[in-house]
Amino acid sequence: MRRRQLLAATLAGPALAQARPSRIIIPFAAGGSTDILARLCAQILTEKLGQAVVAENVTGAGGTIGAQRVLDAPADGATLMAGTPGPITINPHLQARLPYQPLRDFAPVVFVGDSPAVVVVRRDSPIGSLGELLARARGGQLSYASAGIGSFAHLSGELFKWRGGVELAHIPYRGTAPAVTDIIGGRVDVMFENFPSVQGWISSGELRVLALGATQRSSLLPGVPTVAEAGVPGYESTSWFGLFARAGTPEPALAAINTAINEGLRQPAIIERLAGLGVEPAGGTSAQFRAYLTRRLDETGALIRAARITSE
Repeated sequence: MRRRQLLAATLAGPALAQARPSRIIIPFAAGGSTDILARLCAQILTEKLGQAVVAENVTGAGGTIGAQRVLDAPADGATLMAGTPGPITINPHLQARLPYQPLRDFAPVVFVGDSPAVVVVRRDSPIGSLGELLARARGGQLSYASAGIGSFAHLSGELFKWRGGVELAHIPYRGTAPAVTDIIGGRVDVMFENFPSVQGWISSGELRVLALGATQRSSLLPGVPTVAEAGVPGYESTSWFGLFARAGTPEPALAAINTAINEGLRQPAIIERLAGLGVEPAGGTSAQFRAYLTRRLDETGALIRAARITSE
């Protein structure tokens, strides 16, 4: 056993020696789900690679400032970015002067996890199912709230309109909390939001889930149908989270970080922690993550063009 351990350490040594992550840039404010997930990844990397990894919040411009901070650092694997749809798959289609191209300037390292969009209404809403929502929406009488123009909730709502062939009036807010306040108060009818962002209101019973935006049912919400099976074929809206490095980072460094996170995602304690955050673990290779992002980037662009969404 001792010999096998020494052999494994010898074989892993060159890759681990080149894996030098020391910080994860979080392009959003502290306290949100992205912040919590990034700090969990920092914990995993610290434990698996045997060196301290810290998380640093660099906010502004919908994640663009934090992304630029990573691109300004050396391409040595020491600086990673906590990536979400905003900086990678949404902003490139909304910001004409974005200072980077996501899949040219960043190297996707590992897909950490994702969470579904959920279609929510207030607990005493007369809308009892997604089918009823579709029927009412075809009359053009309903409104949906979002956390702002170009937000995940906005795009999820527009995708529902596009795929479902219905009309919903979009009411943008400055964040999720004020949007939910108006849904609970009966001033807006429905919201299509990332599950972790509204998980607390769902748990308290103030919001009721009609359906979820994943391609299949989730253990996070047992018994809840997908939007596709409930009446809108082809609907898929999930918010993902992953780690990125600057393009040009040596492959052994990327591989070692990928391996460390994949190992962490298999630990029961980490799986349980992610479930508590409303996130399902993903994992896989860097190449698989890049292929997934390429598809999501194309689909998001098609939706933004079809819905004529602009950042102004």
